[in-house]
Amino acid sequence: MLGIGIVAWIIIGGLAGWIASKIMKTDAQQGILLNIVVGIVGGLLGGFVLWLVGVDVESAGWFFSFFTCLAGACILLYLVKLFTGRRSAH
Repeated sequence: MLGIGIVAWIIIGGLAGWIASKIMKTDAQQGILLNIVVGIVGGLLGGFVLWLVGVDVESAGWFFSFFTCLAGACILLYLVKLFTGRRSAH
């Protein structure tokens, strides 16, 4: 994902963070800025995990980058909920 520009990072990260917050039921606790941060950090986390198993993330394309961010953001939100003890608001 390092091959795309900062605007693309923000757009992909924002979308991935928002969708991940919906999946993980943390959307009520987050705003747009936190969604972007979660998506970008999730992309780094997801990219690192895929790199560890030998997947070439950088040349995989936009859709793969988005799904990498989405998966990483879900993992990140899960870990945050696990360590902070927060439960989803129903």
